[in-house]
Amino acid sequence: MGALAIDDKKYARVLAKVLPRVIATAGEHERLLTEAEKLMDKGDHRSKEEDAALDLMVRLIKDYEEEHHPLPDPSPHEMLAYLMEKRGLKQADLVPIFQSRGYVSDVINGKRAISKAHAKELADFFKVSADVFI
Repeated sequence: MGALAIDDKKYARVLAKVLPRVIATAGEHERLLTEAEKLMDKGDHRSKEEDAALDLMVRLIKDYEEEHHPLPDPSPHEMLAYLMEKRGLKQADLVPIFQSRGYVSDVINGKRAISKAHAKELADFFKVSADVFI
């Protein structure tokens, strides 16, 4: 994410609610996952301050998971399928991005790679980093 101007007082209030910190236990991991999911569920209704807190939580969660449960990174099409499932989307919902039902199907099934231009559009659509699609 680029550097966004955030209000420090609003950011402090978000952090005070979430209380993010380096994760040392499975319980703390679950707690932070729950808090991150609450913010993710807000989608377009998240404030810049909530986006910043979510970015911090994702980094903390990722660090913990890489240390305690190393998994191979999902492929771009697996990540796309996961994000679609989490949001209850169908392939037809991505036609505006790919301009073709067949193209969407090929990408989701791993038959076509996701271009950098499509990765950026998907990142904007899902409110995630384009890196997850490359």
